Amino acid sequence: MAMTDISSNAMEVLKRRYLAKDENGTPVETVEQMFRRVADSVAAADAKYSETASVEGLSDAFFELMTSLKFLPNSPTLMNAGRPLGQLSACFVLPIDDSMVDIFDTVKNAALIHQSGGGTGFSFSRLRQAGATVRSTGGVASGPVSFMRVFNMATEAVKQGGTRRGANMGILRVDHPDIEEFIRCKKNNADITNFNISVGLTEAFMQAVEKNEDYDLIDPRTKQPCGKKNARKLFDEIVEAAWSNGEPGIIFLDRLNRDNVVPSQGEIESTNPCGEQPLLPYESCNLGSINLVKMLKKTEMGWEIDYQELRNTITLAVHFLDNVIDINNYPLEKIGEVTRSTRKIGLGVMGFADMLLYLGIPYDSNEGVDLAEHLMGFINQCGHNASRELAAIRGSFPLFGESIYKDEAPLRNGTVTTIAPTGTISMIGGCSSGIEPIFAFAYIRNVMDNTRLVEVNPVLLETLKARGLYSEELMERIAKEGTIAHIEEIPADIRKVFVCAHDVSPLYHTRMQAAFQKYTDNAVSKTVNFRHDATKEEVEEVYRLSYQLGCKGVTIYRDGSRDSQVLNIGKVSGEDKAEEPAAPVFTEVKPRPRPAITQGFTERVKIGCGNLYITVNYDENGICEVFTSTGKAGGCPSQSEATARLVSVALRSGISVQEIYDQLKGIRCPSTIRQQGMSCTSCPDAIAKVVAKVAKYIEEHNAGGCPQPMEAERRTPVTHAPKASSASLPTDQMHFCPECGAKLEHEGGCVICRSCGFSKCG
Repeated sequence: MAMTDISSNAMEVLKRRYLAKDENGTPVETVEQMFRRVADSVAAADAKYSETASVEGLSDAFFELMTSLKFLPNSPTLMNAGRPLGQLSACFVLPIDDSMVDIFDTVKNAALIHQSGGGTGFSFSRLRQAGATVRSTGGVASGPVSFMRVFNMATEAVKQGGTRRGANMGILRVDHPDIEEFIRCKKNNADITNFNISVGLTEAFMQAVEKNEDYDLIDPRTKQPCGKKNARKLFDEIVEAAWSNGEPGIIFLDRLNRDNVVPSQGEIESTNPCGEQPLLPYESCNLGSINLVKMLKKTEMGWEIDYQELRNTITLAVHFLDNVIDINNYPLEKIGEVTRSTRKIGLGVMGFADMLLYLGIPYDSNEGVDLAEHLMGFINQCGHNASRELAAIRGSFPLFGESIYKDEAPLRNGTVTTIAPTGTISMIGGCSSGIEPIFAFAYIRNVMDNTRLVEVNPVLLETLKARGLYSEELMERIAKEGTIAHIEEIPADIRKVFVCAHDVSPLYHTRMQAAFQKYTDNAVSKTVNFRHDATKEEVEEVYRLSYQLGCKGVTIYRDGSRDSQVLNIGKVSGEDKAEEPAAPVFTEVKPRPRPAITQGFTERVKIGCGNLYITVNYDENGICEVFTSTGKAGGCPSQSEATARLVSVALRSGISVQEIYDQLKGIRCPSTIRQQGMSCTSCPDAIAKVVAKVAKYIEEHNAGGCPQPMEAERRTPVTHAPKASSASLPTDQMHFCPECGAKLEHEGGCVICRSCGFSKCG
C-alpha cells in the first residue's frame, strides 16, 4: 500500500488508537503490519471449513481489500484481530429483567463488555415503575431511570481501562408508566452522560397521536393497563426535549420486530448505542463499510459507478464479516452462542456524500434520493447473494429453520446490511462519513507553531482548481463559513452540488435516510441536522415524516442546542448571549499570586517505585498549591515535580479541579500497574486523586472559613471525584474537541471530531 493513500490526520488517528503498542504506549507495528495482522487473523477462519482452504491467498485478498481502502471493518476488528484481546464486535444488547440479582448481573456483564472495547444497548422497559411495591422486601421500586444512573456510573468507572470509550443506549417503551421521567432525564446535559436515550414508539401510540386520543400505560410486571396518557401531549413533550438538546431519539419498535429474523427467540427491545443495529438480547453486531468513492471510475463522459467493482467488493466483504463471527473472542460465552445462532452481519457504506460530489448530484435533490435507493438496493441484493453462496459451502445460520427465510434458499447470515456511522474509519478511508452530507467543506487547523492550515474537501479543491477559482483567501472564507452557499464568487452550478449538512433541509435528511432504509436489513444511522433557529414544529414534521416514510428510528440535533463552550464562562444557556464564535477564542490568563499563608494536607501514596508524598495547600479561595517529594526508593521526582507545578499554576488560573482530575486520572505507569494492591496507576494519577480528595473535603466542610483537616481523612483512600462544575462539561455539551480544539460533529447519536478522531462513543 502506498502511504500517500493515508492522510496525515488518518495516520495520527491510526498511531493513537489502532496500532499495537508496547507497555510504554509506543507503536510496535506499521499501518501495513496492522492490516496484515487483521487479514491473516480473519482469513484463518477458512481452515475451519476446508482442509485445503487457501488461507494465504484469502489473506492477500483481504489485505488488498483493506489497504486499497475499498472496505474497512469496524474499529474493534482493526484494533484487536490477531491480538490477545481478540474482541472484534462493536456493540451488544443485554437484557435487564426485573429483579435486583438480574439488574446487577447485567451491570457486571456490561462492565466486561466495556472493558473489552464494546458498547451496550439496553431496554429498561421490563423494570417496574417507581413507587411500585417490592413484595420480597415490602419496600417500593425506584424505577428505570434510577437504575440507568447505576449503569451510567459503572460505565464511568470502567471506560478508562479499555481501548475505546464505552457508550450505552437506553430505551424505554412509550407505554411504560415512567415514560415522562425518562423523557426528561437528560434535560440536564451533565446527567447520565454515558447514555444515548430513545423512546420506543409503537404503532398503536402513533395512531393515537394522529387521532389525538389517549393510550394505555402498561404495568411491566402484570402486563395489564395501569393508566392512560394523551398521545399527542406526550409526543409534543418528546419533540420539545429533542428540540431542546437532541434527546431523546425515537425508534419504532413494531418495525424492528416486523423484520425480526427469528421471532421465536423473542422480541427485539433495543439497539446498539448509535441506533442502527436492532438486536436480540445477547446478540452482537459485526460491522464493516464499503468506501463508495473507491467504487467510481472515470470515463470520457465523467465519473460513474463501477457496479462490477462494487459487486466484487461486496462478495469479499461478506466473506470477511462472516469469518469475523468465527474468530471473535466474545466477552461472554452466552453472547458467542447467540451471535453464532443467527450470524448477523452489517455491511454498510461510507463516502456517499463524496460520491455524489464526483457525480455532480446535489445531496438535497430527487436525483440524489433516487440514487441512494437504487444503490442500496443493489448492495442489499448482492450481499444476500454472497451470503447464499457461503451457505451453499458452509451451511445456513443455525436458526435458519425458525427464521422468516425458512422457505427460501439457505442464507448464511440472518442479516446482511446495516448503515452505521463510520466515525474514525471514514477518516482512515479518506472519505465522508456514512451516508451523512459533508459537515463542512473546509476547516482551519492550528498547529504547534501557531501556523494556520486550511484543510479543504478534496473534491471541492479539485473542482475549484479546475475552474481557476482557487485562492488562499477564498479557502479562508470557506473555512470560516463552513459552507459555500452564500459565496457568490463561486458559480451557482458548483454551489448547487456542494451542499453541506446545514444547507440540506431536514426533510431531505429524512428522505435520504428513508431511501437507504428501504433496502437495509437492519437500520440506518443518520443524524437529521437542524439550524439553530429551527422551530419545534419543524422537528415534529421530521418525526412524523420518518414514520410515514418507513424509517426505523430518528436522531436529530439542532445546532447550538447544547451549551457549546469547553469552558462555560459568562452567561449560561437560556440567557441572551452574543453570537457564538466559529472557533474557540483564548485570551491571556495569569495565575493569581501564591498567598503568604496556606494550610493543607500531606498524603503518602504508594507508587511502583516507592512512596510519593503529595502536599495540597489551599486558602480562602480554594486550592492554590501542589508539590511532591519522593521517598528513599527514588522514582521519577522531576516528572512529579513538573506535574505538581503545572497543576498549581492551573488551579491559581481558575481551571477547575474537575478538569485537572479528568486530564490526569488513569494515566498509567508500567512500574505501578504491574504491582498488585496499588491505589493509583501512576504519579499523575495519584496527584489527581489527592487534589480531588482535598477539593471534596473543602466542599463538604467549608462553612465560611478555612477548614482544618481531620487526621482520619488524611489517610482515607480517594474513591470519588468531586462533582462536575460549570467549567468542566461533558463532551456532548461541547462544540470543540477536548483533544485538539477542532469543531465537533453530531453523528448517529454520538459526538466525533473529524480532525483528530476523538469520539465520545469510541
